[in-house]
Amino acid sequence: MQRYRKKLSRAAGTATAVLLLAAGMCFGLPLAYACEPDSPQAKASADQEMHHHHHGTASDPQQADAAAPPVFVASTAKSFAALMDDAMAVMDDGMKRAPMNGQSEHDFVTMMIPHHQGAVDMAKALLLYTKDPELRNLALGIIAEQQNEIRVMQAWLEHHPDSAAKK
Repeated sequence: MQRYRKKLSRAAGTATAVLLLAAGMCFGLPLAYACEPDSPQAKASADQEMHHHHHGTASDPQQADAAAPPVFVASTAKSFAALMDDAMAVMDDGMKRAPMNGQSEHDFVTMMIPHHQGAVDMAKALLLYTKDPELRNLALGIIAEQQNEIRVMQAWLEHHPDSAAKK
């Protein structure tokens, strides 16, 4: 049991490191800034990055419908690296299309849904290519938890329809 707890602890540490790295990559921050989000450099970099993203607005559905969004398909017909690239592209597109209205709660939820779906897609890609039981278990857990959180966020949006109309 002790050995299993140590493995879990190491896995949690690795997962935290991966999340910090992903946060830096997602927000275009150098890793040092991702680890220190309150630093002036991180804030300036994040502000600059936000100006580069063009999000859909709740009042601009034509922008979101301009082109069909990409779709992720987990298949061994592509390499693992290509699947990860696809998952990132789909996630990025979904986050750019998220209907933003300036209300922090609404905007957070609409951006996190495609972000969580990206984690699900990446975990599905890993399941196609790994035989490592710990990583398979981790990927299955990510799929289950992230899908549940997506449902929670979708329910929140359904229960807060007035938040979509605010600007």
